[in-house]
Amino acid sequence: MRRRTALRLGAAGLAAPALAAHLPGTALGAPGAPGVPARPARRLDVRGVDISSLAKSEDLGGVYREANGRPGDPVEILRRGGSNWARLKVWVNPADGYNTKEHVLRIAHRTHAAGMRLLVDFHYSDTWADPGKQFKPAAWANLDFPGLREAVRAHTTDVLGALVDQGTPAAMVQIGNELNGGMLWPDGSYENWPRLAELLTAGAEAARAATPGIRIALHLADGGDNGLYRWWFDNAVRYGVPFDVIAFSFYGYWHGTLAELSHNMNDISARYDREVMVVETAYPFRLGSDDDHEDIIDLPSELVDGYPATPQGQVAWMRDICATVAAVPNRRGLGVFYWEPTWIAVPGNGWDPDDPSSGNAWENQAWFDYSGRALPAVRW
Repeated sequence: MRRRTALRLGAAGLAAPALAAHLPGTALGAPGAPGVPARPARRLDVRGVDISSLAKSEDLGGVYREANGRPGDPVEILRRGGSNWARLKVWVNPADGYNTKEHVLRIAHRTHAAGMRLLVDFHYSDTWADPGKQFKPAAWANLDFPGLREAVRAHTTDVLGALVDQGTPAAMVQIGNELNGGMLWPDGSYENWPRLAELLTAGAEAARAATPGIRIALHLADGGDNGLYRWWFDNAVRYGVPFDVIAFSFYGYWHGTLAELSHNMNDISARYDREVMVVETAYPFRLGSDDDHEDIIDLPSELVDGYPATPQGQVAWMRDICATVAAVPNRRGLGVFYWEPTWIAVPGNGWDPDDPSSGNAWENQAWFDYSGRALPAVRW
């Protein structure tokens, strides 16, 4: 996840639409308006949290508290609140040594003990992978294409196999993160779909071999953009990429309206006969940073109409996006993951893994306030 920049994709096997980032400030409908169900039609099967930052936060002194102020285990606090899945990203060789296989194993042990299922999010990078950047890991930079394909296979096997050996197997895996423009540039760019498909297939095949029964998710950002999803997944199907679930990022201050998300999920789930889910969303509970780093959403003009930057506004956003996913026909709406609810402002746990002095731009969208106390959104 990052602030979106415009990305225009050219011809790539099938005609691609112009893909412009959705600008902040677009209004969403009020609950019960067209495209926004008044309440969830059912309880979602997947009520997930991406807690990738947690290991580093705790190592650097992060403290989490129950709603009554008593210190507690954040995994247990989230689980008791209703979260039943965890999502963890994997980088190959990051500068700060976090989001590696070792840290995924460590947090997976805790989430498994708490009764939560696991989604592993492979970035195939040493740092953030998203629509604006899909950089190769440094160790893979000089590989030819067959070598790069085998590196994807080996890395996927290594991480997922270690989880199986630990007794905490992943239930779902993302082969890549926010793949609008492809992965492992330039080899896996959207401009070369046959090679992108080979890389994605190598990862999916390795995942299924390492963890029989695992579900394969392919993930794009800009969840309100139906043209993007049709173009991208038409190509994925054309080139035979295996997948079970279509995963969306949807941030209301960037990606359109809930009505647009609803239309896209309904159409895409039917078009490809697949289940769909939102694997990234979030909303601020306040404005104003807890450290010296400006937050990514920090102005009233950046908020979504009808959703104030308050604990109640954060809850309302979760209620309405869950209702939107639950309303996908034929129960194809699997669920929602909240992105980084435990990323509080702990010195050293900032945006840039290369810079220990970098700040956190996300703490006002966590589910723990600036004293570390659990907010109402913890309770799904």
